[in-house]
Amino acid sequence: MSANVHRVHNFNPGPAALPLEVLQQAQAELLDYKGTGMSVMEISHRSKEFEAIIQGAEADLRELLGIPANYKVLFLQGGASLQFAMIPMNFRPAGASADYVVTGTWSKTAAKESAKLGTNHLAANMEPEGFNDLPAKLELDPKAAYLHFTSNETIHGVEFVKEPEPPAGVPLICDASSDFISRPIDVSKYALIYAGAQKNAGPAGVVIVIARDDMLERVPANLPALLDYKALAASGSLHNTPPCYAIYIAALVFKWAKQLGGMAGVQKRNQEKAALVYKAIDESGGFYRGHAKPAARSVMNIPFRLPTEQLEEAFASESKKSGLIGLKGHRSVGGMRASLYNALDVTAAEALTQFMREFQKKNG
Repeated sequence: MSANVHRVHNFNPGPAALPLEVLQQAQAELLDYKGTGMSVMEISHRSKEFEAIIQGAEADLRELLGIPANYKVLFLQGGASLQFAMIPMNFRPAGASADYVVTGTWSKTAAKESAKLGTNHLAANMEPEGFNDLPAKLELDPKAAYLHFTSNETIHGVEFVKEPEPPAGVPLICDASSDFISRPIDVSKYALIYAGAQKNAGPAGVVIVIARDDMLERVPANLPALLDYKALAASGSLHNTPPCYAIYIAALVFKWAKQLGGMAGVQKRNQEKAALVYKAIDESGGFYRGHAKPAARSVMNIPFRLPTEQLEEAFASESKKSGLIGLKGHRSVGGMRASLYNALDVTAAEALTQFMREFQKKNG
């Protein structure tokens, strides 16, 4: 990389950091992709070159997550927010109810969107506790059309280490947007997993859906094609023009993750980063206060407060001047938030914790 290129430690919650190696390869291929004389942004989505990109992306993702053969992988548009409506449209029959586990802003939003289209039941709602913990138990409907949960809450920093167990016969659906490909998971436990790419898997613009074949047989016949998972799967994600460049970048990210040692290697790196930041919080004597209870702490997103809002403003301002970007917390929680997605290097977490200790020495 040219010595005059300026790079910062990017803690933004999304769109988030991309691996430097991925950006460099994309830069090298920007004007002429593999001798075509065109950018990936210019080639036809029906061309053999793009067919190789999307098929390669699917093959590498299947390898990374160990996706069984009886699951379809889709590359769609509309982000996770569109899936909030598509899921009940596709999988909750008329007159049926669906269970939702509400542990933060995004699961609450998913439940709210679903409720516009039919009946929901909240298997748990952690809002009265301030979204700082996971539910101790779930009130589950054995006849629910599905059980929906959000594996990691980006804003409140709580994360499921283990997925909830639905009653026998109830499909498990997961919004994995902010911890997708950050750790190994057993895909066979899920009926459907969906994730906006812009946290860990690529740029904004593509959402990845992993759907079990039997779920697609439940899709009603009268849905518009672009809201119909079965139709989208049958077209190989090519019913209309997909977000080609976002899929291309995701394909490069999947290859990068494989080079790190797959999900085990990625998880080890992520746990190392989170351990550094949580240690700085826990050893601060209360100067820094984490939002989530220890047993529910997220590896991906770490919200924390300082003694006063004035100190938080100073922290945000001074950290930005030190090349630590995106640390200001969401307005609903306040304070600061460090998002430690896959592409963020361990050196970024080290730089943040050094800054945290120096800031405390000056202001504690």
